[in-house]
Amino acid sequence: MTAEDPRVIEQRGLYYDELEEGVVYAHRPGRTVTEADNVLFTTLTMNTQALHLDAAWSATQPFGQRLVNSMFTLATLVGQSVTQLTQGTIIAQLGLTDVSFPHPLYHGDTLYTETVISGKRPSGSRPGQGIVTMEHTGRNQDGTVVALATRSCLMWTRAAHAEAQHGK
Repeated sequence: MTAEDPRVIEQRGLYYDELEEGVVYAHRPGRTVTEADNVLFTTLTMNTQALHLDAAWSATQPFGQRLVNSMFTLATLVGQSVTQLTQGTIIAQLGLTDVSFPHPLYHGDTLYTETVISGKRPSGSRPGQGIVTMEHTGRNQDGTVVALATRSCLMWTRAAHAEAQHGK
């Protein structure tokens, strides 16, 4: 290796063969959610729910304030796992199940996400690829669970991905 030809390390997720069942992958840093995040996401997605937009009305409701849009919470929950687990190693997201929001997320809360790989198996129809089940848990800064989701993804094995990239 010379100065003209430096070693390059590219950030990526983990391959199917690197993911370990039962391990807790803690995704950091957390994401502090602002009022601007919530209002922008809510209006971009045409969700006119007053619980996300109307501070005066929301103050009269059971939680006493606006709630962060749960779809923003879900997107951030999954998004926080990308760089550590799936960046460049995923082929497709296959589905989300068991999505729940046991406690609201509020403006100013920080979302921290952890993922446990709860299952993995080689694909029966796509050699060099595997199906991985991920259980995402989102907690606020106090450790209160605010979101849960189970996600299944089609992932590359390292060897198959390398072969596919060189075959292009």
